[in-house]
Amino acid sequence: MANSTPLHVVTGKGGTGKTTVAAALALALASRGSKVLLCEVEGRQGIAQLFDVPPLPYEERRIATSDEGGHVHALAIDPEAALLEYLQMFYRLGRAGRALDKFGVIDFATTIAPGVRDVLLTGKIYEAARRRTGDRSSPFVYDAVVVDAPPTGRIARFLGVNDDVAGLAKVGPIKAQSESVMTMMRAPQTTVHLVTVLEEMPVQETLDGIEELTREGLPVGHVVVNLKRPSLLSADTIEALDAGRLSAKTVAPVLEKAGLPRDAADTLVADGKGHVERQQLQDEQQQIIDGCGRPHVELPLLTGGIDMGALQELADLLAPLAEDAR
Repeated sequence: MANSTPLHVVTGKGGTGKTTVAAALALALASRGSKVLLCEVEGRQGIAQLFDVPPLPYEERRIATSDEGGHVHALAIDPEAALLEYLQMFYRLGRAGRALDKFGVIDFATTIAPGVRDVLLTGKIYEAARRRTGDRSSPFVYDAVVVDAPPTGRIARFLGVNDDVAGLAKVGPIKAQSESVMTMMRAPQTTVHLVTVLEEMPVQETLDGIEELTREGLPVGHVVVNLKRPSLLSADTIEALDAGRLSAKTVAPVLEKAGLPRDAADTLVADGKGHVERQQLQDEQQQIIDGCGRPHVELPLLTGGIDMGALQELADLLAPLAEDAR
């Protein structure tokens, strides 16, 4: 029997939409009838905004239910609260722990002490992923855990920070917990998905992230190409623009015949050429992703913002990632 629930870690360069992808993945898993925990670790309350619920406290709350009977619970992991929980769990400090919080020791430890913050965050994820409904033979509380993780540039350190702490603590509960967390992070039940958009910097950061995660022995899953723009022009129109047959001179009479101002032709043709150029750049980055050696899925750019309907539309496209949980 596995010793932890399947864990999906979602990372990506800032601005690529990793929080949206993490939320949609949680919905995709719930659509299979699963009970899913969606964790946030950066304190931005992005999950609450996406699901249009009040800011999340440091407790697990149900935020969505699927027609198939699955549920999405959410947890905004607060490092200060996690440290108090940790002190109570391993050292039974109780009131003493709350006194430390009152005197600012908790805030100092999680802000200043190297690595402590990430250890507490990953430690809480570990606890949620291995929690059972009863004894060791009983089912897990959650069928899957999805983490809206830090950006790609620091994901390997976030997931591997316990190695550093384990090296500092030679004995005791800190060492034992660090070793257990690292075992889970490198286990077959864990998958790290990388979100990108088809622009040069995010794609390069994704490739660097894949290389670093692989080097550290952390399991890489899918690359999610987000916000992909569809071509708005036909192949014939693009060819005519490139060949110069579609110019302001040829467009102006058509506009005039349609009752539109002739002087809009220059702007219209320039916009068309700009669109073609952007699509070509997008295609170049798509080829790089195609050759990165990792499976990938594509999510379209959705106009009108992200609401529950849009999230479910994205969730339907994330079926390959949901399959990783099986």
